[in-house]
Amino acid sequence: MELEIEVIRIGTRKSPLALWQANWIKSQLEELHPNLKVELVLITTTGDKIQDAPLAKIGGKGLFVKEIEEALIRKEIDLAVHSMKDVPIKLPQGLEIGVITEREDPHDALISKNNIKLADLPKGARVGTGSLRRSTQLKAYRPDLKIVPLRGNVDTRLKKLDTENLDAVILAKAGLIRLGKADIISETIGIDVLLPAMGQGAVGIETRTYDVEVMEALIHLDHEETHLQLDTERAFLKVLGGGCQVPIGAHAVLNEEEITFKALVSNLDGKTILRSQSTGSKWEAEKIGYNVGQDLLKQGADKILEEVYSSLDGEHP
Repeated sequence: MELEIEVIRIGTRKSPLALWQANWIKSQLEELHPNLKVELVLITTTGDKIQDAPLAKIGGKGLFVKEIEEALIRKEIDLAVHSMKDVPIKLPQGLEIGVITEREDPHDALISKNNIKLADLPKGARVGTGSLRRSTQLKAYRPDLKIVPLRGNVDTRLKKLDTENLDAVILAKAGLIRLGKADIISETIGIDVLLPAMGQGAVGIETRTYDVEVMEALIHLDHEETHLQLDTERAFLKVLGGGCQVPIGAHAVLNEEEITFKALVSNLDGKTILRSQSTGSKWEAEKIGYNVGQDLLKQGADKILEEVYSSLDGEHP
């Protein structure tokens, strides 16, 4: 395809995983369009600056995308590459997620000392995670575990296995695979124990709405199956008004023409977990997510989330 545009500037965070994702998109664009010059613009976000507080307490939504989106609006960059689980449901006016690439494994992964599985960790084992979604489900599965809050990039969290005297840490499997660290995974945790976050494992590309030249360059990177899964998961989250920093799990799977979607909302101690699921046509992806969201609201999910926000003194989305 002959493009009118000659240069594309990609906005990205500076973390190793974010850079991997941006370079991955860069290489695919260069392969598709050999005459296109692709540049990376590194941007520090609020989420990168604040490393000493849980994300949920500092207003989780948009902490890893806000400054990048502002650069996109100011036309300092032409597109932004994001981990989709970091992208708020409501985007700034004039921006859109036009492309979602093929999803990597969305499961959570356990990295433990001596390669011990989650069920076999000793009583009272110290497990590190920066996610309320993970910690609440862990408390439900193993109430005896001591959950230790973690922040930082993948390498920083892995180092804390030793520096914080942890028995294990839990990270997204997709990030470990992308960084070439799959060999350190002790266990891939099933969704019956840890339901993944909305968008986990998926990379999205944000552009200015109606930026036709940029979209022409990107359109072949969109992966229909993943996009339909994310349509389901994001429609669900829109109903609940939550973000990736609160105890909400959302996992859609496309099998030929059908989507099966499972979701949950938990309170902070993991003693109350509301669950719902639905299966339907892939052409009704958003409707499936919406219906599951409405079912959880009927079960009382809104009250649980209000209690979560109140106890964290966090900003309600």
